[in-house]
Amino acid sequence: MSEMIPFAPELAHVFRDLNLEWLEAYFYVEPHDRELLNRAEEEIIHKGGHIFFFKEQNQILGTFALIKINEREFELGKMAVAKTARSKGIGQQMMQYCIDFSLKQGIEKLVLYSNTALENSIHIYKKYGFKEIPLDQNNPYARGNIKMEKVLNISRA
Repeated sequence: MSEMIPFAPELAHVFRDLNLEWLEAYFYVEPHDRELLNRAEEEIIHKGGHIFFFKEQNQILGTFALIKINEREFELGKMAVAKTARSKGIGQQMMQYCIDFSLKQGIEKLVLYSNTALENSIHIYKKYGFKEIPLDQNNPYARGNIKMEKVLNISRA
């Protein structure tokens, strides 16, 4: 039985560790990553964002964050799945939960930064309706060579 659970302060280290494991496997840890991961509660939760965890059989296997940009727009970031649980559809389950949660919250647009070397991730983003848009000047990640968005609330977007 799997479930999505919200952030709790005692899980901050799990959020950090899952993301560090992922970043170190595929890229490197940038200063912006360290700020978000080491101060997740202050930098994400207290600023109006959300962090969720994918839990299965009392084990946390994945996580992601919705980082508030403004009242209508959030960045989907810091999505990571434990090395031992990759290729089991957890990323897709988290993505669906993220979209459902965002719709319920009235969020109008999700954006994300990624890297085109992550072909499986890009495929999942496109599958869930994200479209590539131009990178902007204030891209927070040096490794980010693609920006994507998904418009959720077309009536006001």
